[in-house]
Amino acid sequence: MFNAITHSQMYVLDQDEALDFYVGKLGLEVNTDIDLGFMRWLTVNAPGDPDHQVLLERPGGPSMSEETAQQVRDLVTKGAMGGRLILRTADCRKTYETLLGLGVEFTEEPEERPYGIDCGLRDPFGNLIRFTEPKS
Repeated sequence: MFNAITHSQMYVLDQDEALDFYVGKLGLEVNTDIDLGFMRWLTVNAPGDPDHQVLLERPGGPSMSEETAQQVRDLVTKGAMGGRLILRTADCRKTYETLLGLGVEFTEEPEERPYGIDCGLRDPFGNLIRFTEPKS
């Protein structure tokens, strides 16, 4: 049947601000940035990993009414939309210090876990992101 997951999606309220955060701070790469007329198709991926892209989608048409889009935007702002992203890093503590210096808002500092070291942060819209340094 299926042999890969190619795209996942997170709601963002401003795609230019999302680019600044995901590319400018987290160091992801723009994969696709196309104006489709009815929406902007904006995807990013980890450097060297174009096979899994994250669609940074602004809530709205054509898939939802303006009333629904406003409700989704309100939920995104509260961090209640369930948008999650987990990234891998070779050095969790060093990545944490770098991002902290860039003004990234953290929800959890790096901590030893059974599977490695990880920590949590929020994007500017309330989405939760974790990054992990897996055990060798």
